Amino acid sequence: MSGDISWLKGSIPPLITPFRDGDVDFETYGRLIDKQIDGGSHGILVNGTTAEPSTLTVEERNELVAFAVKRARQRVPVIAATGSQSLAETLQLSKFAERAGADAQLIVTPYYIKPPQRGLVSYFTQVVSGLKSPAMVYHIPGRAGVSMDVPTFAAITERCNNLVGVKHASTDLAFVTDLLTTMGRDFRVFVGLEELCLPMMAVGAVGMMNAVGNLAPAKVAALSDAVEASDLRRAKDIHFELFEISKAIFFDTNPIPLKYMMKRLGLIANNEHRSPMSPAPEALERRLDAVLRAAGMLAEGK
Repeated sequence: MSGDISWLKGSIPPLITPFRDGDVDFETYGRLIDKQIDGGSHGILVNGTTAEPSTLTVEERNELVAFAVKRARQRVPVIAATGSQSLAETLQLSKFAERAGADAQLIVTPYYIKPPQRGLVSYFTQVVSGLKSPAMVYHIPGRAGVSMDVPTFAAITERCNNLVGVKHASTDLAFVTDLLTTMGRDFRVFVGLEELCLPMMAVGAVGMMNAVGNLAPAKVAALSDAVEASDLRRAKDIHFELFEISKAIFFDTNPIPLKYMMKRLGLIANNEHRSPMSPAPEALERRLDAVLRAAGMLAEGK
């Protein structure tokens, strides 16, 4: 593993992309970045799944990275999600993010194509070897349709010592132990599923990259801090406090529920999406309102 990466840990929420009349709303995006920093998040993730990156152009994704780096002003690390299903596009996004000053990169497995493990070794080696900054794999089999084996991670790191971790968005808890046993305890594992944050961090994950951090950055950061401090009682309390709101994120495809809840809490003016994504229907809105009220985040009668 190359260089000091001890800073790469904690709660690093994947920010939504706010839209206004079809365009990226950079004014609101700036306020969301400030909210994360003020709320104690340990970093921000730009263009993750929650940002609806497949609906963005390469130019828009690059603009968001450059904007986030400038707005953060080195107050927290900025992680850029730079993967695509195209090697050429991933290289373009990754090289731009590094030039723009992103502190690390998160590269999703190339989706839809279902490559063999040897193809993943070749792909990630070509991308990561061309970077000087730390890089991580975004492992999300449920959405990408691609699973990476532990030996595949090992094969890539033999060729690229700047591959330093993974965002693991899967219910396979045993995979985390297997990966850390093979790669070493310093390999940076981030939890990608809200409901599994506590158990995965208990066995060695260093943090989380969870959509719910858009709603409650301070509480999610506190969960990570409690685990790092070995305060299991406090961590369990926060885990249960977040549980219902975490489940609500997945009442529909992320970030449909999230954007609606952010609108209801006044964090964004509207819950606009780009096609083929679609705003929450009325029945889902009522269900989400009930969750927010039960969590004490929305007053009765609102």
